[in-house]
Amino acid sequence: MFKAFRAELDEHQDRRERVIKASRDITAASKKIGIYTSLPLPPPHAQPGKANISQRPEAQCAHPRIHHKVHRPHWQVIRERFSTISADLQSINGWRYARNITGGIQEFMESLSFQYYLEKQQLITFDNAKGMLKELGGEGGPVELTADDYVLGVFDMVGELMRFAITAMATSGGLPGGESRGATQPIPQKRVKVEQTEGDMDVDGKPDEEDGGVKLAQRSQPQRNVLSDLRELRTCLEMLDIPPGPPFPRDVDKKMEVMKTCVEKVENGLYGLVVRGRERPKGWMPDLEGRKEEIESF
Repeated sequence: MFKAFRAELDEHQDRRERVIKASRDITAASKKIGIYTSLPLPPPHAQPGKANISQRPEAQCAHPRIHHKVHRPHWQVIRERFSTISADLQSINGWRYARNITGGIQEFMESLSFQYYLEKQQLITFDNAKGMLKELGGEGGPVELTADDYVLGVFDMVGELMRFAITAMATSGGLPGGESRGATQPIPQKRVKVEQTEGDMDVDGKPDEEDGGVKLAQRSQPQRNVLSDLRELRTCLEMLDIPPGPPFPRDVDKKMEVMKTCVEKVENGLYGLVVRGRERPKGWMPDLEGRKEEIESF
């Protein structure tokens, strides 16, 4: 009987060590993907502030797992590690070793959501991310993505967006933006009449409309940028109703403060670029050599 207990404990320990090692490898590969994705930016051009997220090479990819050649080896490592331990995370073992694999899954969610944002300027949904993680399990079975790991990964993604925005402002002189959320919206615009001898006419010389002098004009919504998306994401994360019970509330409290600090850094960086930048001569660009250490410190 004790021999059976020893064999079971040895098997449990071996399985746990495999999960921990795979989690570390997934974490390391995901961090490298985030670093390489944050640094390459479109070359500086004559019009600062016009950089678009879709100009990045990764934005031309149709699937988040098909990237520039620099990223492919790291995504291959992630795929291999998940397929190796997928059989060890089935059934009740998925919860038994949840704390051993959660670090790797959170880092994977961080790099996946960041890459997805750069491609589509949208936050990847829970169901979409869950389906992608299941595919990585391979023949061993699907790897489950919990709601806790998804939310914590999104918190970490804010840090990547902050580094991306700070680097963009320091290198290209502008904050990357994208398309507006919706199409142009019609707004009522009253027309002013003036009295003339031949009848009432509009200021522009055209007859008045039958609807009482009101015409519809098209007003496009303001262009989105990284800061506006960060603010919207901060608002949504602050509205989360966190259920009681460790360790999820404790992790959220820690990441919540870091998330707010990241958004404030982008706000302060844009303030220095726009407001303080008016005091600088036209065509001035920051000294990249001097800003390198400052950028890395973020």
